[in-house]
This record gives sequence, C-alpha cells and structure tokens, in this order.
Amino acid sequence: MSEDLAKKHYLPVELSTLRAWIIAAICVNMAIIPLEWLRSGDGAMLSILDVAILVFLLMMLPEKEAKAKRDFSILVAGIAMISAILRLATSKLVVFDYWARAWLFIPAALALWWISSPHVSAWISGTMTTEGSERGLARNSKLKPKLSALGVHIILLHAVTIVLIPVIWILDVAISPGNILGGDVFDQFSSEHFTKVLGGEAFWIWLRNSIIVSIGTTLLGLLLAVPAGYAFSRFKFKGREPAMFSFLLVQMFPGIIILVPYFLVMKSLGLLNSWLGLVLAYSVTALPLCVWMLKGFFDTVPRELEEAALLDGCTQPQVFRKVILPLSLPAVAVTALFSFLAAWNEFLLALTFNTSNDMYTLPVGLASMISATGQAWGDFAAASILVSIPVVLLFIIFQRFLIEGLSAGGVKG
Repeated sequence: MSEDLAKKHYLPVELSTLRAWIIAAICVNMAIIPLEWLRSGDGAMLSILDVAILVFLLMMLPEKEAKAKRDFSILVAGIAMISAILRLATSKLVVFDYWARAWLFIPAALALWWISSPHVSAWISGTMTTEGSERGLARNSKLKPKLSALGVHIILLHAVTIVLIPVIWILDVAISPGNILGGDVFDQFSSEHFTKVLGGEAFWIWLRNSIIVSIGTTLLGLLLAVPAGYAFSRFKFKGREPAMFSFLLVQMFPGIIILVPYFLVMKSLGLLNSWLGLVLAYSVTALPLCVWMLKGFFDTVPRELEEAALLDGCTQPQVFRKVILPLSLPAVAVTALFSFLAAWNEFLLALTFNTSNDMYTLPVGLASMISATGQAWGDFAAASILVSIPVVLLFIIFQRFLIEGLSAGGVKG
C-alpha cells in the first residue's frame, strides 16, 4: 500500500520549482517591456515575444505519461535559449541587456536540463519503479528547501540591487571629476568634490545645526512621548479616547497645511532663525506617532510586574523608572531613532523658518547647491553621501541595541 502511495504522490520537485520560476520570469519580462520601450520600440516588441515564449513553455510543461508534451517543451526551451543568445549577439550591450536576457535564458536552460534528466524522464514516461519513487520522495525533501532558499535569495538580491543602483550612481558622480551626471560607471576617480565640501565652512555649519536640532528633537520628543504613552496605556481618565483619536486625526493631514500657522506662531514668539524653534516644531510634529508607538509597546508589558513591584514597596514613579522603562528600551530606541531621522531629514519647515545661511540644516544646505543658474552635481553628490553616513551608522548601532534590548527584556511565564 505504501509503495502504491509513493508512486501515486511522487512529483519531481524540479517540475514544481520550474513552474514557479517560469511564472516569476514571466512577471519580470513583462516589467522589462516598458523599460525596453523607453530605449527602443524594437526591443519592446522582442520582449513581448520573450514573454510569449515563456508563457508557451509554462503551458507545455510535461505531466505524467505525457512524453510528447515533454519533447515539445524541450523544443520550446531550446528556442528560448537561442532567442536570448541571438539578442545578446548585438553590439553595444550594457549590464541591463545581460540581466534582461538572463531572465529568458536561465529559465529555459533549467527547463531543458531538468526535463531531460533521467529520473524526470522516467516519471513522465510512467516507467519509474516504486523504489525510484521512494528515492524521489527522499530527494524532494532534501532538494526542495534548497531550491526555495535559492529562489528567495534571488528575489532578495534583486531587491538589494534596486536599492544600490541609485547609491552607486551618486557615488560615481561624487568621485568623478567635473560636473557630469552620466557616462561610464567608475571610469575616473577624483576626490575634488569631497575636498571642496569638507574644506568649506558652510557644510560644517549645516552639520552643526542638524546635529543640535536632531538631538534636541530626540530628547524633547522622548521626554514628552514616554510618559504620555505610559499614561495612555495604564490610566483611565476623562478625555483619553478623544485625545488618542485626535493623535490619529492629526497624522491624516499633510504637514504643509500647518506651515503658515507654524510660521506665524514662531514669528510672534521670536523663534525664527533659531534652533529652539525647529526643535519645538519637530517635536510637536512627531509627538502623535511617537506616543502611539510607545503606547502599543506599554500595552504588551504585563501589569502583574507593576503589581508585584508595588507590593514590594515601590512607588508608582519607581515602578515606571525601575521596571517599565528598562523593559521598554527597544520601543524607546525605535522612537528615538524615528525622532532623530525625522528632524535630520526634514526640509520644508527648516527652509521656512530659517532665512539665514548660518542657520540652515543639512537638507536646506544641500538644496542650496542646486540653483536655477548652476548645478554643482558633483559637490551635491559628495555632500549627500557624507550626510547619509551618520544615518547608516545609527541604524547599525541601534540594530544591535534593539536585539540586546529585546533579549534582555523578555518575560517568560
């Protein structure tokens, strides 16, 4: 009985994997069509043909005891490989061409290899023995996780590549001499743009202003958001629900609608062209989301821990300081990082409140490099890379801190 089940339920993992990968290749080739159309109309038409070939190959994937279908699928896979090779035989190819043709050639090559393999051929022809089916099931259990992991890594590699393409482009512009946006990648090297940016006084003034404003926003935001989030999580008081709803309501409106009221308030208070004005504005803007983030985390902390601390003689402030706050370090870290990045990257309020170059933050200072009369693309790219370095370092440092905080704050039982 078990032998019959083995023969009945065995399906080569190559065929199921090939079906999923061909579907993914069809989706990618469909995305390639508009990109090819932007380059040339002929390339778009050939990409449509590639999609049609892959769809036909998917339809022709063999089933059990379908030898004719197997032979036809091998023929279609061979045609797909030849089509990809012929398109690569043209001159003036770039990396995009090799990547696009790989999404036709590799699925076709895998189809040709796997479908013509001995054990798949035996399964298709119906000549596979019971022992072969049992070995195939054992083989599937070992091979399927590896193929699944390979597919996931390919997808993640593409995601990483998409993220890195603009970074590589900006880096190439920053290290290339002159003021060129295009050209070959990393064909020339020069440090003139970094030297000019770091050698100038303006960049260091902008950096000082951004650091002061970002750190001030983070500290003030935490000072307000941590006790507010804890109060909304633990205490019942009049107006609690409307207040929480108002926090959500504020997040639904674009920030530009408060620009004029903010400006009038800051002008009446004499806080234009000052660090304090930006710190207050950024803290108030980020406060609703920070409070909601912290409240959600405080809700997950067991109340039994507070009750036990109160029974041991702690006061309510001591419970918060010695019990709740140490367990909430991951949430506090995330909130601090969010507040810092919101202030570090903010442009509109800093541009509106500051009219003096000595009070510009980094986003406003970088924007001043691009004017209507001239664009210092190389200097702009170099300054952009320098500005992003602290953000990258913060993510690296906070990632390790969050992992340690989560493991140290875990509660069991």
